[in-house]
Amino acid sequence: MVGARGPSGNPPGVRTGSGEVVGNPLVLVVEDEIDLRDAVVEYLGEMEFDAHGVSDGAAMRAAVAARMPAVVVLDIALPGETGLALCRWLRRETPAGIIMATAAGQPLDRVVGLELGADDYVVKPYELRELLARVRSVVRRIARAPAPLDPAPVLAPAAPAMLPVGAFRLDPRGLRLVDPAGAEVHLTQTELALVRIFAERPGRVLSRTALAELVGARGDGRAIDIAVMRLRKKLEHGPAGDQPIRTVRGEGYRLDGTGS
Repeated sequence: MVGARGPSGNPPGVRTGSGEVVGNPLVLVVEDEIDLRDAVVEYLGEMEFDAHGVSDGAAMRAAVAARMPAVVVLDIALPGETGLALCRWLRRETPAGIIMATAAGQPLDRVVGLELGADDYVVKPYELRELLARVRSVVRRIARAPAPLDPAPVLAPAAPAMLPVGAFRLDPRGLRLVDPAGAEVHLTQTELALVRIFAERPGRVLSRTALAELVGARGDGRAIDIAVMRLRKKLEHGPAGDQPIRTVRGEGYRLDGTGS
């Protein structure tokens, strides 16, 4: 999807559906506030991204059909089809990274967006430099991803009986984790929430901010670090202390090694 890095550290191109590499990474800005949309497009364009702005879902789909974006900055409060519905469509139909733009004081929207498969979010009004940092971070994650991964649905009607977590197994219905010998592992509520989030998104890099939102830690990244550290101790297995949860420096955490 992406090629070698350019002088700014950004991958210099993305692949179209035919495999052709074109230009700098494309960022599609879906925003109905014209002034904000134009400002974001102009700023990202100055930062060695190709940026294009649209105002609604229909225009977004047309833009995606013309050229696959590396990242979509998606406002939740759009006229007509909502940003959450568009997020669901993007994650189902495209490999693009998704950054949700949410209103201040709307944590539920952020959580639902993350559950639908968004990679990150910004709270409006946001600083352009903050958005740039998040766009670059998502582009780096996509560059490392071996293949697009399906998101965990908000309501999974037929969740698998057991989800692999390295050599361990998680029962998502009974909310219990068992070790390779079949013994139940005692977890706190936060640890249980974390292990389920990881198990439903194997191979996906999850930022500390996203994890904090999903477990209700109110953006407390330090609390997430402590909870992940404790969880990792409980997931160590074998004489070498094999560990399925990996730290991705500067990005967050990822579940590897889904076991046999």
